[in-house]
Amino acid sequence: MRERRGTEPDTAGHTARERDAVDHIADQWQRERPEINTTAMSLIGRHNRFHAHIEAGLREYFAAHGLDVSEFDVLATLRRAGEPYELNARALLKSAMVTSGAITNRVDKLSGKGLVERRPCADDRRAVLIRLTQQGRELVDRILPGHVANEARLLAALDDDEQRQLSDLLRKLLISREGPTPPPAQA
Repeated sequence: MRERRGTEPDTAGHTARERDAVDHIADQWQRERPEINTTAMSLIGRHNRFHAHIEAGLREYFAAHGLDVSEFDVLATLRRAGEPYELNARALLKSAMVTSGAITNRVDKLSGKGLVERRPCADDRRAVLIRLTQQGRELVDRILPGHVANEARLLAALDDDEQRQLSDLLRKLLISREGPTPPPAQA
């Protein structure tokens, strides 16, 4: 087999410089099992590989601020909930889509750092509210712009229109699996 020098297009019209590791995996499957359509495999493979890059970029950014990704998720959820920046554990669970034990662990860690506090719910003595402390709110507000810039850096290979198109396609996939999400009830 002749080695491509980078300027000759493959069957999909991509030159060697435009091909990634997933293309080579798909090529191998096409050689071994040409009757198999590898389009979905390629898409999911690319998603998984890029997801690993995203996770690494997020971990690095939050670690520089003494947090992990899951801790920031709790803080950001409380911050975007609006005044008084508190939610019950059920609402946090729904937002994070993790087990109650995982939420308890996250809240314990954040409480130990002075970023959140637990307080009894006035309407239901059995319920506990998790509230963002002033220190927690200041931290979220301080690092949020850098977090958004970091995400933009991770997606910089796509222009704004391409990012919107990809976001729309991913939304379509999520709705197909999870159903549409109604807007939150107004307080």
